[in-house]
Order: sequence, then structure tokens, then C-alpha cells
Amino acid sequence: MAKIGASAGWNDNYVQTITASKTLNNGDSGKVFLIATDALVVTLPATQAGVRFTFINSGADGNNIITLSPNASDKIMGSISNAAADSVCSASDDGDLVNTKTTANKGDRVTLIGDGSDGWYIAEGVGIWACA
Repeated sequence: MAKIGASAGWNDNYVQTITASKTLNNGDSGKVFLIATDALVVTLPATQAGVRFTFINSGADGNNIITLSPNASDKIMGSISNAAADSVCSASDDGDLVNTKTTANKGDRVTLIGDGSDGWYIAEGVGIWACA
């Protein structure tokens, strides 16, 4: 079956494990990515309206640094509420979103949705993430 349109994608029914730094493309939209390897950088494609990615830390507590890096002209915008302190991205171009190693827990996650203009919005998340 062909996937057509800006919001065409896997609709969270495709789970892929990432074990090395990776550059995504818009065809990966809708996938859920499990990351258990330390110090990975996942590079996002240029924003496109409706493109969606979910990233889950599947490694042991305190084991992983996961870095989500947007295209140089895109931002990551929004916040992740948590008990310790909210993680807030202030929307700077090329600013990374990082699940820091010391505070990382198995199951920390974030879902990003592209707006096709400014970058990526945080639609949902759990855990402590830092914006760089």
C-alpha cells in the first residue's frame, strides 16, 4: 500500500531499534524508535507538516545520552512536564533536545511533530530532557 501526503506514515505501528547515530527522512514518519545505546545522535530531516517521530529510551537507568538534532534552520519547541522540573525548549535554530545520561530512565520518551515552517513541536514526553 502506498503512503501518500505530508502526514502519510507508519502511525506508530512500526518500531525500530537504533544502535548507531542515524539521519532520519520523512519516510520514517510515524515510526517509534527504541534507543538503548549511549551517545547517539539522531538527526531530523527538514521540517515537513505532519511528519511525526517518537523516541523511547530503552536502555538501563542512567545509561544513555540521546541527542535529537534538528536541521540547521529548524527549532524544537515546547515543553515536557515532569515532577523534578519541566524541560522547556526555547526555540533556537539548530538547538538539540537531549535526554541526559545522569537523569535518563528506561521509558523516557518524546514525540515530535513537524509544522513545515519553523521546526518541530514536542507533542508528548516523559523524563528530563535538556534543550541545547
